[in-house]
Amino acid sequence: MSGVNALPDDLATALDELLDPIPAGRLAPVVDRLIREYRSGSSSSGGPGGSGGTAPPSSSILRTADDAAAYAAYRMPATHAAVRDVLGRAAGRVPAPETHVDVGGGTGAAVWAAAEVWPALRRCTVLEAAAPVRTLGTRLAARATAPAVRAARWEAAQLGAQSELPEADLLTACYLLGELSGADRDGLVDAAARSARVVAIVEPGTPAGYARVLAARTRLLAAGMSVAAPCPHDGSCPVTGDDWCHFAARVSRSSRHRTLKAASLGHEDEKFSYVVAVRSGGASPAPGRVVRHPRTRKGLVTLRVCDADGTLGDALVPRSRKELHRAARDAAWGDSWPPPGLAP
Repeated sequence: MSGVNALPDDLATALDELLDPIPAGRLAPVVDRLIREYRSGSSSSGGPGGSGGTAPPSSSILRTADDAAAYAAYRMPATHAAVRDVLGRAAGRVPAPETHVDVGGGTGAAVWAAAEVWPALRRCTVLEAAAPVRTLGTRLAARATAPAVRAARWEAAQLGAQSELPEADLLTACYLLGELSGADRDGLVDAAARSARVVAIVEPGTPAGYARVLAARTRLLAAGMSVAAPCPHDGSCPVTGDDWCHFAARVSRSSRHRTLKAASLGHEDEKFSYVVAVRSGGASPAPGRVVRHPRTRKGLVTLRVCDADGTLGDALVPRSRKELHRAARDAAWGDSWPPPGLAP
């Protein structure tokens, strides 16, 4: 994790223009309700951070325009930061996409993130069940600088085991799998593998979220895909026991964000687990991946690294390895390791 992630200027402006007319006092209780329902998993939608239900949602809890506005206000910055981090780390390791389908895409955070990472993106489609969310996402996108975001299509979709997804170079499914039953989850991942060259799945950075990502990774590999990130290999995950593989993005909180979440800090950390897979032959994985915050003490940097051979261990970088030590001091949780041209 490095630096503080802020929304791009055009998205921040678009959100302000749409949210400013709505009194914070009207949105705050809606945000509070959504957070409680998502975290409890008791709603009809598992949502970000939720445990998910045992059956696919029959209807979204985002039923009104205020629901959609509250959701965009408190979740869009964090979702955008996580997806931007994931796609940024995949860039250069997968073929650059021209077409993008975002499954269960809400107000479109992943579309904005993808267009930042790949400016040549030319066509985006968001599949989303909730009509108020589609409406808000379309209004936000109309204010985007990127042509692909402005022209993005929001389509109604109920997602489940029998889903057939549009073909695309890139398919994203972010904070979605927890909303589905096991059968629907598996069916959706299989459909994603059939329809897209590159599949990116992001879930909350919790043990349950990681378990869903790991299960999806297994199905994507079984479908003939290869892992491009974060794993530097296609073997079994070496993170076992009570540990789980996850990463984090630090998110800047606007004054509205702080007010709606009754928070005082100017930032929050969005923790997430993810996998990016590509059709066989198209992946260029990292040589290794830093999977914990680097630890620094006088003359030594210790990096916890998942290596290309499928092992997990500590890379000890002493000051005597001058260039490598400088690179290790600058390394962040989630970075590839070692840097190009530097031997470990």
